[in-house]
Amino acid sequence: MRHPFRAGAAVVVLTAALAACGSSAEGRGGADGAGPAAARAPIAAPSAGPGTTATDGPPARRTSEPPKLPSDELTPATGSFSRKQKEYLVDRVPRGMDPAAVLQTGQETCDRLRFLVKADRDVAVGAIVTGEIADAKPAVEHLCTQHRDLLREADRGYPDGTYRNEQIRPGRYRDVSPTKSCTWQITGADGRALASGSGSAAGKRTSITVPRQARVFTSTGCYAWLPEGDLG
Repeated sequence: MRHPFRAGAAVVVLTAALAACGSSAEGRGGADGAGPAAARAPIAAPSAGPGTTATDGPPARRTSEPPKLPSDELTPATGSFSRKQKEYLVDRVPRGMDPAAVLQTGQETCDRLRFLVKADRDVAVGAIVTGEIADAKPAVEHLCTQHRDLLREADRGYPDGTYRNEQIRPGRYRDVSPTKSCTWQITGADGRALASGSGSAAGKRTSITVPRQARVFTSTGCYAWLPEGDLG
């Protein structure tokens, strides 16, 4: 079950991030500005997430990945890569592609996150949870490590979908982009509804508690849920 980036405020923020970061990254290449400018990487469609019951038809046929450039060949046309930049590029550059172009994609991911954090931190985390910002994890782990807290929070969040049994983490959660189309339900072992609700027409954010007795948690049209406090 997949949903586009929801709520007017979130759309405005993410669109502005793409425009701002795209224009600032034009012509940037490797560590010293080397190499040609890469085409801006598109925002990926939201991931259905682990435990989601998807109904998108048969899975796409798998194709073999092109061979990757060996680490000793990861050099820009001019200048040099830093150690962190080179670590990011390992096993990520298809043979025949300019490593500086792949690096620029990661740098643009960091730019988007930086912009979103300034505008609305919850939207930034939600974009990682849903996969709206693709490949955030490797970019943050190597190129913009100051955002590692976003990854930690996103790891405990839920995109829209259905989660069962061990996929459920009890605790308190809040929605990211409230809309009146958001609905959610939590059921126990006997199928009895433990809690349910819908988004507010006034756009107010909602907090929910997922109890330890929960066996199924379903969210539709809510975009993403983020943890409140330490869930352990």
